[in-house]
Amino acid sequence: MAELDLIVRNARVATAGDEFEADIGVKDGVVAHLARRLEAEAGREIDARGRVVTPGGIDGHCHIDQPTTDGSVCADDFASATRSAACGGTTTVIPFALQMKGMTLREAVDDYHRRAEGNALVDYAFHLIITDPSEQVLGQELPALIRDGYTSFKVYMTYDDMKLDDRQILDVLSVARREQGLVMIHAENSEALAWLTRKLELAGRTAPREHATSRPGPVEREATHRAITLAELTDTPILIVHVSSREAIEQIRWAQGRGLRVYAETCPQYLFLTEDDLARDGFEGAKCICSPPPRDAANQQVVWDGLINGAFQVFSSDHAPTRFDDAQGKKLHGADASFRYVPNGVPGLETRLALLYSRGVLEGRLSRQQFVALTASNVARMYGLFPRKGTIAVGSDADLVVWDEKEVVIRNDALHHDVDYTPYEGMALKAWPGLTLCRGHVVWDGEAPAPAGGWGRFLACAPPAPARPAGRHVTDFHPA
Repeated sequence: MAELDLIVRNARVATAGDEFEADIGVKDGVVAHLARRLEAEAGREIDARGRVVTPGGIDGHCHIDQPTTDGSVCADDFASATRSAACGGTTTVIPFALQMKGMTLREAVDDYHRRAEGNALVDYAFHLIITDPSEQVLGQELPALIRDGYTSFKVYMTYDDMKLDDRQILDVLSVARREQGLVMIHAENSEALAWLTRKLELAGRTAPREHATSRPGPVEREATHRAITLAELTDTPILIVHVSSREAIEQIRWAQGRGLRVYAETCPQYLFLTEDDLARDGFEGAKCICSPPPRDAANQQVVWDGLINGAFQVFSSDHAPTRFDDAQGKKLHGADASFRYVPNGVPGLETRLALLYSRGVLEGRLSRQQFVALTASNVARMYGLFPRKGTIAVGSDADLVVWDEKEVVIRNDALHHDVDYTPYEGMALKAWPGLTLCRGHVVWDGEAPAPAGGWGRFLACAPPAPARPAGRHVTDFHPA
């Protein structure tokens, strides 16, 4: 009988802290040995000679089979989304269990488990989205769910059917501090963007390009500063999600420089799209409508700089899949609808890692260690999954990506999601995952994904443990 289930031979292993040559021995889905040369037998061997092997990616911000209130339909369910993730080198996804107004958090979680159970090809955990922070939710449900492994939750400062006011956000933050949860914040000033939207519509400026006009940098900057202030009042760590602008990054760096526990995430659309993509001919710009919107080329460089200099800790896809040529997608209200009524979001689960590896690592902007930290290790730490996930170490899950450094052109017909477009169509890359393993099981062999469903497991998350800067303490607040 073979000693091991699998050995990956001759790997150039890259983690967030190191890079070395090794054989990787896998037993029962876990890394059992790391050695220069493993003198052991295995049921299967994979030769990775000449190729880099990184930890499987963790996408800490994606929307999968999420219900909506506007009549649009999420194009990806757990089967198609996790198939797409596997083919792009992602072995863990963390989508959102959305609490609709009037729904309990537990109902939202139970609904999401029904959607995911038996359908996922890779592992998954859940964030919560809190839209109705009632006394029962904050006093009973949320603390209980944190203890059950749902340790991160998102709140919105915009969208009429989801936004919380400042007092409600303070209540959520204080529970998070007491119960050791992490609050993710969508930071845009709702009143400002609504006012701008109304002005644009009165002027007849309703094309997709005006989505960016309605949400300029100051709209994100003000909300980011306000979120930081609320977090400072409660002494609670926060993650500002999908940061897009120089103005917001300046606020985040200011807070980090003062020792506040403010973390930040950005996404591919802010590195590889610009506001010019919203101005594509006809209604084509609707393919790139997301919030906050892509900005200009100079701002793109500022986002790159934030990845390089440590302003950002996490790089996520914010995969929000609606089809373009579909009456339940981007054309929900027709091909001449105002930008206000176009469902938000772009697909990106499958392309996230290859975009950053190719344009970041192989073009010399980022080291492999930075790449691993941004796409796997920091994400695992942030959401209480490290060291089970996010690294290649003895005892960690055998989640591995073997990279093929080769010319690849992104074509939607070669991707594996259920969306009818990619905003990155025609983009030339220099690498793509050649092999993806989730707990030692090949879920993508470079040609086709494994058969759908059943392999992925739900992961309960431990509380995150970001270090408290010395000398920082503000009196704890609790909701009444």
